[in-house]
Amino acid sequence: MPVDFLSDDQVSRFGRFAADPTPGELEQFFRLDGRARELVAGKRRDATKLGWAVQWGTVRMLGTFLLDDPVAVPASTVAFVAEQLHLDPACLDDYTARPKTAYEHTWEIRDAYGYREFSAAEAEVRGFLAARVWASLEGPRALFDRAVVWLVDNRVLLPGITTLTRLVAEVRATENAALYRTLDEAVPDELRQSMRDLLKVPEGKRVSELERLRTVPMRVSGSAMTAALERAKDVRGLGAHLVPTSVVPGARMARYGMGSKAPTLRELEESRKTATLLATVRHLESASVDDALDLLDVLMASRLLARADRVGKEEKLKALPKLKRAAGRVAKAVGVLLETAPATEDGELVSVVDAWAAIEKAVPREKLAEALAIIAEVVPDEEGDEDEEWRAALATRYGTVRGFIRLLVDVVDFGAVEAGAPVVKALKQLPHLIHRKKLPATEVERELVTGSWRRLVFAAPGAEPGLADKAAYSFCVLEHLHRALRRRDVYARGGDRWGDPRAKLLAGDRWESAQPTVLTALGLEAEPAAHLAELAGALHGAYHQVVAGLPTNSAVSFKDGKLVLDRLGPAAEPKLMPAFRQLANGMLPKVDFPELLLEVADLTGMTSAFTHISGADPSMEEFELSVCALLLSEACNVGLTPVVKPNVPALTRGRLVQVDQGYLRAETISAANGMLIEAQRGIDVVRAWGGGLIASADGVRFTVPVQSLHAGYSPK
Repeated sequence: MPVDFLSDDQVSRFGRFAADPTPGELEQFFRLDGRARELVAGKRRDATKLGWAVQWGTVRMLGTFLLDDPVAVPASTVAFVAEQLHLDPACLDDYTARPKTAYEHTWEIRDAYGYREFSAAEAEVRGFLAARVWASLEGPRALFDRAVVWLVDNRVLLPGITTLTRLVAEVRATENAALYRTLDEAVPDELRQSMRDLLKVPEGKRVSELERLRTVPMRVSGSAMTAALERAKDVRGLGAHLVPTSVVPGARMARYGMGSKAPTLRELEESRKTATLLATVRHLESASVDDALDLLDVLMASRLLARADRVGKEEKLKALPKLKRAAGRVAKAVGVLLETAPATEDGELVSVVDAWAAIEKAVPREKLAEALAIIAEVVPDEEGDEDEEWRAALATRYGTVRGFIRLLVDVVDFGAVEAGAPVVKALKQLPHLIHRKKLPATEVERELVTGSWRRLVFAAPGAEPGLADKAAYSFCVLEHLHRALRRRDVYARGGDRWGDPRAKLLAGDRWESAQPTVLTALGLEAEPAAHLAELAGALHGAYHQVVAGLPTNSAVSFKDGKLVLDRLGPAAEPKLMPAFRQLANGMLPKVDFPELLLEVADLTGMTSAFTHISGADPSMEEFELSVCALLLSEACNVGLTPVVKPNVPALTRGRLVQVDQGYLRAETISAANGMLIEAQRGIDVVRAWGGGLIASADGVRFTVPVQSLHAGYSPK
């Protein structure tokens, strides 16, 4: 591997001060402890005292001594150390009067604090780097930084930058080769050939099978859900999960396999190709299940539940006028009944006939019966609930889910905790039940059919007695599944985001074999007591620090035993901002928007993308002016009138209508937009903005280069 992988920033800060240390770094590395103060006190001159203390902090922060120039330290650092010793920072200039003094101090610090040469700890560094290669996704730059931190923490003096760079490259190459070899040897010949076939483009197709399996669902529909489950089934059918690779990490290779084109993967060395494909397919096994359940979540939430809820609310609104009239009639009847005395003055009870006679004078019996029927229809009974309207609307969308229910159960291996066990049981029975022509009510999972689902499942309008409504019961189970998945009461075995969070915890022999590598990579001890005590102490200190600052913190208060935080207000504008804004505005040229559009068209040549609908190139004069005028009218939504100029041939109404009908259409506008993006990428400052794929709306910057389940191009 080449060893010139370091960034300019890494090179500039290796073993030297690239910038002034932060206040936190000064406290951490240059705050003198008791032993350092004792050793400093043994020096005679102020310069040697300050020089020794500066070198002591330098090796603690950088991992090396600045032997070529011991005083090449930021002034803020010297001032921080000098303040602790009550010395003048300027006296450090006399520290190098006797060159050997600095060397003697380095030897003293090394002996007193146990610093080692790199050669004495090289084997330990190799072991640490090897563990990081196996247990992380870090590239060579990150590994180099990890190695520097390890050396500093373990009081090992930094070697030359080339030595450490070559060591990182060598260890990474060696461990990767071992990783490739281990995975390659575990793959049976049949699977090896099946994975190589993924790199081929089938006849009549435009992309390889691997590219098809790597393509995530982008549309939200029942047919897209079926396609997503078929994808997961195809990946699972390759059988990569049967290869025993639990102790071999392949996440980094999976990332390479997911991001590389098929021709690139075909050119890899054989063992690396097999290992990369195996890791990629293993990743796709979990990713395809997660993608399918992501799609199910979005489908249920946005396309089914949300729409049904909206329809239910619309039905409620439509029923409100009728309900209002019906309630008024019932209120009149009840009012008459309440005003009627239960008995006359002589003690004779009022008969029912007399009561009805009084009621019918206010509301006819037929109208009252009609009102009661309306109320019974609109207002849920004791067994119903407020969700009945939208659930009834949801049941009408049965065709959306009917096609993938069996595939969902066959492809995704659902598991559950105790609370989700009835949901999984009902889901696994569902394909067999809905396959029947009629669904007996005795065979459904009654524990899930609660609330308004009872009426919809067991008493649907027009349903035969003793039978259950298949559409309503299917959505009843899917609604419970959707909620249980979000609560993680139900999970997908083999999934990652939707999987069992306990599944990846190593135990038994698997943990015993992986324990040394993992502990070395993380820098932890086998016994966690000391580490937990350290974390508990830090947490305890943080709590006390927060409590101590509460009396003087005006943004925090307690109300009814609850912590109340003031809202963050807008940040104060820097003092120089008004002047800077005025300066920037003065530098901007004042141009009309049409002139700017014409200039951009001339610089980018974007008008050449507007070809005639017949395929011919434009032959009319000043075609660019006509196109820009049309773009301006469309963008500003002002119509043709403001841009029409009868005395300019390119801007007459007839010319503009002709160009609009013959040249402006979706594909030409898209092609012109692509030319603008390519031209923008050539501007230096754009590289700092994200390569031309950055959008901005209301101050929020985001990147949406491709359509996905959760993001897409606005139809507006």
